Amino acid sequence: MSNNITKEFIKKSNSYVANINHAFKAIKSSMLADFICAENKGIVVTTNNVASGLDLQEIEKYVKNSLSTDADKVLLARLPQSKYYLKIVGIPYISEKTNSHIASDEIEDVLKNNYIFNNIVLTSKLCIIKVSPKSDMAII
Repeated sequence: MSNNITKEFIKKSNSYVANINHAFKAIKSSMLADFICAENKGIVVTTNNVASGLDLQEIEKYVKNSLSTDADKVLLARLPQSKYYLKIVGIPYISEKTNSHIASDEIEDVLKNNYIFNNIVLTSKLCIIKVSPKSDMAII
């Protein structure tokens, strides 16, 4: 997508977010678009959850309809290809409950029950390591 098309699209992004959310509601999706921003390779639509194939098709259809004269310049909608990591430090390596090293199930329970992590979705298995051989702290 060219820079001019991107700039014009971003100018109206507030109304586009509302319209995309109406489109999601029409297909009975629980997905919500949060905001739209420009990146060096195009437009990024940030959502409240990981998009399904149907959600991606709905976003793509809406963007193409919005840019009716330049619809052929719109590339396929896709999920990001990068990974984001959350590093948690300062957790005891030895569990108080079992007196053995902390298990990933215990960490997942803490994440689910802590309001700070409300919007975090774990996409891969947790990795738990000891800070150093003499330390009693873990890095997740």
